[in-house]
Amino acid sequence: MESDRDARLSALLDKQDIQECLARFSRGMDRFDRAAYLSAFHEDAQIAAGPFVGSAADCWDWAVPMHESGQILTQHALLQSTIDLTGDSAHVETYYQFIGRNRDESLWMAGGRYLDRFERRERRWRIALRINVIEWSCLPPPMALPFADVQDIGVNGQSCRNESDPSYHRPLVNRRAVSHKQT
Repeated sequence: MESDRDARLSALLDKQDIQECLARFSRGMDRFDRAAYLSAFHEDAQIAAGPFVGSAADCWDWAVPMHESGQILTQHALLQSTIDLTGDSAHVETYYQFIGRNRDESLWMAGGRYLDRFERRERRWRIALRINVIEWSCLPPPMALPFADVQDIGVNGQSCRNESDPSYHRPLVNRRAVSHKQT
């Protein structure tokens, strides 16, 4: 019974490492953090995403200028994953939703699945092959953003595509003045 528990704990740790790798990919893409993005892939990884087929580094070079010229911000939201572990290999299916706030204030929304083959090399799980299955995409009508008058970008909770984004602050502190008191 103890060996079964050890095997389950080992599988759980492997799955957690894979989930963290997926999160590094999304965060790297949304924050324009090349190092975080590339840390999710083995150097010889191949990606098929939309019209692009090539290496992770080349995918970065293709995707970032597209997002930079087209969107003010992006969110690659990861949903559920199924992880099929077999030794030092794992086949992972992750549902995602993508939302981009376009420069003209419209939104680009898409959803699909990342089909990944992960490999553990030198004790690290990373993506060796990714196929991006895009299942839907749309441009819904724009609407006013709530709290659009908050102008302190990068300091008080607004998104930035670089290391001035609040998610990089250590320690994380609130730098906004109290604007609403409870009575």
